[in-house]
Amino acid sequence: MNTPDRPYRHEFKYLVTDPLRVLLYNRLVNILPLDTHAGPDGGYAIRSLYFDDPANTCYHQNEDGVDPRRKYRIRIYNASDSRITLECKRKERGMTRKTASPLTKSQALSLIGGVPPPLVRPGREQATLVEFLAVMMQRSMRPVTIVEYRRTAFVHPAGNVRVTFDTDIVASRDFGNFFAPSPLVRPVLPPGTHLIEIKFDHYLPDFIYSLLQTGQLQQTAFSKFYLSRKINI
Repeated sequence: MNTPDRPYRHEFKYLVTDPLRVLLYNRLVNILPLDTHAGPDGGYAIRSLYFDDPANTCYHQNEDGVDPRRKYRIRIYNASDSRITLECKRKERGMTRKTASPLTKSQALSLIGGVPPPLVRPGREQATLVEFLAVMMQRSMRPVTIVEYRRTAFVHPAGNVRVTFDTDIVASRDFGNFFAPSPLVRPVLPPGTHLIEIKFDHYLPDFIYSLLQTGQLQQTAFSKFYLSRKINI
């Protein structure tokens, strides 16, 4: 359901090489602010552990473009356990919606190990976890891939815009070291290839649209989850 506090959002993805990434970054860096999670170098690391069932339903639904569909993941930032979330990302009619529940490290480790954890903070904020626990038991969901990358995100309040630059995208099946500083990984994309995502609620302001015009961007259905699974299946 599309609610005012959690609306479905437009999300457009583009694969870019280094020259185009640098061109767009230089256009945006003096116009749009970085998001509040930016580190001293302007970016931060994202690591997500995705789940799927033994039939690889999420993978095949992504491959076939099934609509609607959803994926579940545990996400951390900068390899730290200070902020852990279980997220559900839904896609419907070309738009996306994300809901999340906070996790303790103990809860996250239980989920990674295939054991339903107790609810330590019952209430609305645990709704995504409750939903996932039902799916986990019904479909025998288990960890299937880790995706990690470096993100720089520009934001603007009009349209709730986020323009993200994701670089150094790698995948791993080293689930036991999800919270380790450096799990074993392998690249998902060729060297010098990166992902730009443009996300907004109802509209993209004209001045941001103009900044992004290069005549070289070609929209893609790229999925970090899908490609990371493809190289491991």
